[in-house]
Amino acid sequence: MTSDPHERDRAAPVALLVLVVAAGGAVGAVARWAAVGLTPPETGFAWTTFAINVSGSFALATLPGLVGRLRPHARELTVAAVGPGLLGGWTTLSAYAEQSRALLADGRVVLAGAYLTGTLAACLLAVALGRRLAPGRPR
Repeated sequence: MTSDPHERDRAAPVALLVLVVAAGGAVGAVARWAAVGLTPPETGFAWTTFAINVSGSFALATLPGLVGRLRPHARELTVAAVGPGLLGGWTTLSAYAEQSRALLADGRVVLAGAYLTGTLAACLLAVALGRRLAPGRPR
């Protein structure tokens, strides 16, 4: 008997799950780095980070519906690689927080408030839309 109560439900070995999360995370982080590097520097509203976080929220919300027809082992590996892996590396709470802090430090309180609340609202809307549009999900 293992100390992990979910061990009997897991189709993939833990080491393989760690590997696919790490690989997905590396791809997501490099993609985010490239996206930020390909866009002009931003001095106000951080549109690139905003777009990254909203698109990641949408993609994460669609994931359960997209993998629903996969076999359990493939579904588990795909969810691990794409959810906490790829999308975990792609999205960034730390940049969102730092950009908000910088706006506040510059005295741009209204813009910081718009960025903070706008990002949160857009991410929540993206999740709702993603869940609604995901195949195999209740409408």
